[in-house]
Amino acid sequence: MWFALKLLLAGGAAWLMVRIGITFLRGFGRPVPEPPPAGELRKVRLRYRCPTCGMELRIESSPLDDPIPPRHCMDEMDLVARLDD
Repeated sequence: MWFALKLLLAGGAAWLMVRIGITFLRGFGRPVPEPPPAGELRKVRLRYRCPTCGMELRIESSPLDDPIPPRHCMDEMDLVARLDD
């Protein structure tokens, strides 16, 4: 009796792991979404640093040519560099 129960539980666990694995692998097969229409986002490539904690952030696209600085630790972040190509 116990052997049959253990076998049933092991089979159920194996089936569940296979289903999760197949679902995970199917996610890689989906095509990459289309990029937004031209003109909506511009490449800006800016690097900001938080003056309080030192966290850095890189912005690569924005709807504006000169976006407002992001906020972190309740302060505006400082512009560190423009990463022009």
